[in-house]
Amino acid sequence: MDEADPGDDAVELGVQLLARLEHAELPLPEVIDRIETVTAHPETTRAILEEAEKRGHITREGDTVKPNGGQFLSFESEVVSREGEFDCRRCGASISTGYFMKLEAGEHGPFGSSCIRKVTGRE
Repeated sequence: MDEADPGDDAVELGVQLLARLEHAELPLPEVIDRIETVTAHPETTRAILEEAEKRGHITREGDTVKPNGGQFLSFESEVVSREGEFDCRRCGASISTGYFMKLEAGEHGPFGSSCIRKVTGRE
């Protein structure tokens, strides 16, 4: 995603990402860490949080975000891996195996093996 022109696609991708969180609750900075894999644009980050709350995917209580029982990503069918030369979207590390989330708004990735677990809430 282009940080200068994030557009509606980034908002939709971010909302879908938050709808799939596998946590009982998360501190807001950890939620923003996940959103930053989509965009670092502050207005887009705010729009993602507001839209996810409006759609009922999350509840915000101060600095705590609670997912509202969304549908978790299936690693067998909704997370795919590819071999190649990639940079992880979360940490920036060079990786040879990239993991991509298949969301309705599009593929999101690549992530390294530990970052995909962190972003999806498996770690």
